[in-house]
Amino acid sequence: PDVLEAAAEFEGTVEVLGVPGRGATDEMAGFVSDTGTGSLRHVVDADGGIWRDFGVIGQPAFAFIDDDGTAEVFVGGLGRDQLVERMNQLASS
Repeated sequence: PDVLEAAAEFEGTVEVLGVPGRGATDEMAGFVSDTGTGSLRHVVDADGGIWRDFGVIGQPAFAFIDDDGTAEVFVGGLGRDQLVERMNQLASS
């Protein structure tokens, strides 16, 4: 719910993409359904390349990418306030 709330607050300003896991598309669809994140746009990472490129080894994880392509990866949970704070930084950059 925290991710969905933060994403809704920054709609049109900060794009939020979900990468629901590695593996089969039907498994990823199940994850999206189970977590209620269907309102977000999701990217299929069938071969794990996205996770690998960002050094993600498990969920939850967040990659914050600014306009010049610099990425900051945080592995672990972030609450709504932490997400909003980081999204504010992205929106103002």
